[in-house]
Amino acid sequence: MKRCFATALSLLALTGCSTLESMNPFASSGPKMADLQAINTSVEARVVWSESVGKSGVYAFAPAVVGSSVYAASKDGALLRTDDGKLVWKIDVGQALSGGAAADQGIVVVGSPKGDVLAFAISDGKPLWKAKATSEILSPPVLGEGLVVVRSGDNRLAAYDALDGKRKWIYQRPTPALSLRVTAPPIIDGKVVFAGFPGGKLIAVSTANGAAMWDGTVALPKGSTELDRVADITSSPVISARTICAVAFQGRVACFDLGNGNLIWARDMSSSVGLAIDARRLYVTDDKGSVHALDMASGASIWKQDKLSLRRVTAPVARRGLVAVADVQGVVHFLSREDGSFVARLTTDGSPVVAPLQFQGSNFLMQTSKGGIFAIEAQ
Repeated sequence: MKRCFATALSLLALTGCSTLESMNPFASSGPKMADLQAINTSVEARVVWSESVGKSGVYAFAPAVVGSSVYAASKDGALLRTDDGKLVWKIDVGQALSGGAAADQGIVVVGSPKGDVLAFAISDGKPLWKAKATSEILSPPVLGEGLVVVRSGDNRLAAYDALDGKRKWIYQRPTPALSLRVTAPPIIDGKVVFAGFPGGKLIAVSTANGAAMWDGTVALPKGSTELDRVADITSSPVISARTICAVAFQGRVACFDLGNGNLIWARDMSSSVGLAIDARRLYVTDDKGSVHALDMASGASIWKQDKLSLRRVTAPVARRGLVAVADVQGVVHFLSREDGSFVARLTTDGSPVVAPLQFQGSNFLMQTSKGGIFAIEAQ
């Protein structure tokens, strides 16, 4: 068990060797990841600018965007800011990092394996405050309503005052014996924090006091063993208008009424990386690497792209007629939003992309495991 844990820490918190082998595209036995076939390119994709922040190690770092500014961090403690692709400042925070970055108009926040929450001024990277979470921080914090909300590795949510780091509240719930490693942040919408938890629960928590407002069942654990019964939500939920959707590993994808948590629809699908949403469709990357487009109103299938099997594909992002994902070799794939066909492909530095792509203006933005920050234009 310990040997498996050491070789696949970025995939699971606890699991069995055979499961890890099947999820590893470089395994010596079992199914192999799909080779990339030639495509008919109808969209031009190019790197607009790039920067390097440092390696991610076993952690899932993603850049944060505030207007034209991008903030990024690395496991060795580097933290930087760029404006329109030009380096403004870069600092060493003085300790290893494992979660980040998150930013708004005043501060940029990162987290450490020791559970430290560190806030810095966006103007020059000057340290502002330091707070303590209950365990390691594996996902980027989120900022909103004057709070910094942090998810720690023990599946607790804690809120800190954005001005001075004073803890305002903490939310926790029972967790099963086995659970997946969660590197995705919660989201804040208005005065509510939404987060998925082990056991397949989507929870709405008040920003005012940390009290649960409603919970929705995305998946129900089932099976004869603890491993079979893992049904965790390990990705961020997504929101469109009055609908919120989430997906669980070994479970379902489900959409709920944003206000009261009533289930709108659900269908069986397993994903540990996540989903994206627009006004009409939901896009999901499943655990085999296939990308699905589902009807927002009913969950019915619209299309499926299955030519990226076992390439450890990220959650999708959707914008301007395109759906984009990246893979274990640092390749970004652009799909048609209408039928899922490949329309462009771009290779970066050859290292895995773990966190979903972001947006900076009209560009797609990503961070690789080698620490490359790439702003990509596709049109």
